[in-house]
Amino acid sequence: MKVDYYEILEITKSASQADIKKAYRKKAIQHHPDKNPGDKKAEEKFKQAAEAYEVLGDPDKRARYDQYGHAAFENGGGFNGGHMNMDDIFSHFGDIFGGHFGGSFSGFGGGRQRQARVKGSNLRIRLKLTLKEIAEGVTKKVKVRRKVQAPGVTYKTCATCNGTGQVVQIKNTILGRMQTASTCPSCGGAGQSIDKRPQGADSQGLKVEEEMVDIVIPAGVVDGVQLKVSGKGNDAPGINSVAGDLLVVIQEIEHDTLKREGNNIHYQLFISFPEAALGTDKEIETVNGKVKIKIDSGTQSGKIFRLRGKGIPSLDGYGSGDMLIHINVWTPKHLSKEQRKFFENTLEDDNFVPNPTSKDGSFFDRIREMFS
Repeated sequence: MKVDYYEILEITKSASQADIKKAYRKKAIQHHPDKNPGDKKAEEKFKQAAEAYEVLGDPDKRARYDQYGHAAFENGGGFNGGHMNMDDIFSHFGDIFGGHFGGSFSGFGGGRQRQARVKGSNLRIRLKLTLKEIAEGVTKKVKVRRKVQAPGVTYKTCATCNGTGQVVQIKNTILGRMQTASTCPSCGGAGQSIDKRPQGADSQGLKVEEEMVDIVIPAGVVDGVQLKVSGKGNDAPGINSVAGDLLVVIQEIEHDTLKREGNNIHYQLFISFPEAALGTDKEIETVNGKVKIKIDSGTQSGKIFRLRGKGIPSLDGYGSGDMLIHINVWTPKHLSKEQRKFFENTLEDDNFVPNPTSKDGSFFDRIREMFS
């Protein structure tokens, strides 16, 4: 079971972005591998802190996490720090400590340097989904144009940084000699430069190819949510590089008759005056097909029928919303002479005089019913 991100960083849900950054820095220093050599428990806590900061340090991801919890980032929907190695974490979060802390384990001095793993750039696409696809979940095949390493390309160790991906500078200050490291300007941090470039490849040894990518959409996603397909972005140059990610932004296609509100679905059902007075059966459309409902005789306009569990599944997997059917009694705009005569005769009939009871409910009762 995943630990709450706020608990990992030991902060409250009201913490500011500055508080989150400060808490992450503290945890990262406390559990840094150079400070805890060979300690697997400390390494795991270091990764957990990085995962928590990647989500809480981003206002958009934090909002999704606050609403849906860890479920918002499952099925490729977000960061998965448990499967990243240390170089990945340093490359993602080195900015919070300054250049000397990223891409190596030398942040506390005396550490061993490693070759940085360069990650390719991310790609972003929009994916339109129907309400039915959102309700049921779906796998979509999408054609993506991405940069990949060209067949036959070879790389050699960068002469500027000797394969570390960094250049180190030592400066004399009033506090003594300070060592800083920054990304190598020659290889961009890859630690390698191009040796053999095949025809059709760019200056980094990359070429554009089309690829069909399967995108798994969990049931219950909302308009604007961003899912992540790891490793389906652009490649980066170098033998030890990793591909970027494909970011998929969900766009919900508006339904003709059904309106979504959170996980609930609203439907406006119009019935005639005779149907309201006599009662009837109606077949209505839901997100999963058609159902029949019974309209009792004497049903008033404004009544709301609730179909439990016929809405959108919750993204966290806990139940589904409801379908709310709003009854509207249709008043004819034009009457024949016979129809007009009939209604004129009912004006003095006490049975046609409005006489609502507590069972009929007020407008505010119906509003409460919608949200109960």
